[in-house]
Amino acid sequence: MNTELVVPTLGESITEATVSKWLKNIGDSFEADEPLVEIETDKITVEVPAPHAGSLKEIKVKEGSDIEIGGILGIIDESNTNKQTSPKKQDKSPEEKIKPKQENKATLDVKTNPGKSSPSARKIAEENNLDLQKIKSSRPDGRINKEDVLNHINSSDQTKASGREEIVKMSKIRQTISKRLKEAQNTAAILTTFNEVDMSQIMEIRNSKNKEFLERYDVKLGFMSFFVKAVTESLKEFPAVNAEIKDENIIYKNHFDIGIAVGTEKGLVVPVLKNADTMNFGEIEKSIVDLSVKAKDGTLSMDDLSGGTFTISNGGVYGSMLSTPIINRPQSGILGMHNIQKRAVVVDDEIVIRPIMYVALSYDHRIIDGKESVGFLVSVKKLLENPSQLVLGI
Repeated sequence: MNTELVVPTLGESITEATVSKWLKNIGDSFEADEPLVEIETDKITVEVPAPHAGSLKEIKVKEGSDIEIGGILGIIDESNTNKQTSPKKQDKSPEEKIKPKQENKATLDVKTNPGKSSPSARKIAEENNLDLQKIKSSRPDGRINKEDVLNHINSSDQTKASGREEIVKMSKIRQTISKRLKEAQNTAAILTTFNEVDMSQIMEIRNSKNKEFLERYDVKLGFMSFFVKAVTESLKEFPAVNAEIKDENIIYKNHFDIGIAVGTEKGLVVPVLKNADTMNFGEIEKSIVDLSVKAKDGTLSMDDLSGGTFTISNGGVYGSMLSTPIINRPQSGILGMHNIQKRAVVVDDEIVIRPIMYVALSYDHRIIDGKESVGFLVSVKKLLENPSQLVLGI
């Protein structure tokens, strides 16, 4: 009996995907729920699992080809289920027998410590015959992710471009990023206003309360939770910054779903903190860590990426001093955070040294006036410089 392997529904706005890699070859057997093929959309990369045990009889869509949602990826043969546990095959040549032995050895090396590596990391390591124990993790807990494996490959010069130039087809995600950024510039009337924030009090709170915070919430107290809180409170005061234009209407949002821009090896993704205004500092920090890990491991779901009303982008983690971020359509505003530097500033008519961060608000001038944009950013600044207001509401 044959069964069609189809592209699952991946989200309301997604109509097609690209087959990035087949994880099984024709004739390969597999168990139910075992990943068969990796597909890439304009937002995420997902693995399509086997609906039941069997073997891959036919591949309908080759790697690199596009397919519509609901399209047929391949054909599964259910009659071959019993063969997947067979210890040997009589029709293999000596050369073919050697190859499975080599593949089994590579798999064994990769699975030496599977608990401390992501599925995508193990897959790439297996494809490149790498030992995960020889790959350095960039994470505090020692878990190896996809980016660690790719960095190891690049640093080892195992992949080199031939000649002086290399032509690589843009990924689906990168194509969409390019398209949407250009659409935002062509459609919205984007302006940017700037201000600076004295981070002294926030840094004092982090230094004095971080140990207690870590013990209570099992996560470090970062800067982002303060910014998320300051943004949600300021959006309540300036609702146009949380709105969007649809046709000839303005949609004012009474919910505050804050997108947090995260850089990955495939490009920028923006997972969303749903109902961020109802979350406490610990919930915000834990959610940000979870979403960042999923983004770098390529395991974000469509729900993680949908529904944002406003975005925060932290270019400071890369050392950026100042930037003009582009809004994430159909949203109307985005806040850019930057690197913190000690500067000479005037406080009570005296020159003192303070840790200062420049902040930038890019906004759609079609619905947000200058007064509102400046007022919103000043509100964010005041809340960050007086964090007791964020905690106590006074």
